[in-house]
Amino acid sequence: MSQRRDAFLAAIRAKPLIMGILNITPDSFSDGGKFNSAAAACEQAERLAREGADIIDIGAESTRPGATPLSEAEERARIEAMFGAVRARVDLPLSIDTSKAAVARRAMVMGADVINDVWGLQRDPAMAATVAETGAAVVIMHNRAEKDASLNIIDDMRRFFDHSLALAAAAGIPRHFIMLDPGIGFGKTQTQNLEAIRGLTALAPYGLPILAGISRKSLLGAVLGADLHDRLIGSISAHLAAAARGARIFRVHDVAEHVTALRVFEAIDRGHL
Repeated sequence: MSQRRDAFLAAIRAKPLIMGILNITPDSFSDGGKFNSAAAACEQAERLAREGADIIDIGAESTRPGATPLSEAEERARIEAMFGAVRARVDLPLSIDTSKAAVARRAMVMGADVINDVWGLQRDPAMAATVAETGAAVVIMHNRAEKDASLNIIDDMRRFFDHSLALAAAAGIPRHFIMLDPGIGFGKTQTQNLEAIRGLTALAPYGLPILAGISRKSLLGAVLGADLHDRLIGSISAHLAAAARGARIFRVHDVAEHVTALRVFEAIDRGHL
């Protein structure tokens, strides 16, 4: 695990990275029910790898608004059924998308390299210690239980990340194992989602890699008036805007298309081939 983790963390400095999404759920907003068998999950993981994903993010519980929460036992059962099979079929780093420490710990035993916590170490009191004890790299995502249109969302993100990073430091998580995610689509109005993307440069002082996950989200539907499966160009456009503001990792459904777009972006940004 440590070799894959360290290679992944080192690669962030070299080029933009693509995190391919693999939802092993019946109810995720975009692809629920498509990959909730071991065979289908493995086939999709191999496709994401062929298309150029640098890491695959596996989630067993939908985090879309209105989704039915899973018990720890239910989420762990889905991981038990499929995570090991995917690990055996692809040699890429794998992340576990969960806010439950016990699920994260089990996924690490089964070969995960990164814990992607949509509650930024702040929901499960055991999560920070679990990250530290398992040696995982970690994505700390900004989230809110309720939307509040009166908030300055950038200030709120800073307060949230300051608290999460204090929890990480107290648990002994190495700072260079940490990535930050502004949490587009989580506890924000659509205006705040736009402000969060536009204000990503405000996170630069943390000195940590920024992950952007805007793929197919309702923000794009609101901007474009497009239904779920007509949001590819919007997804790429939003991720390129995030890249221009410092994002380095992009959590996407459509890997090949994002690999192409970011390759051109990076060539222009460098000024040479």
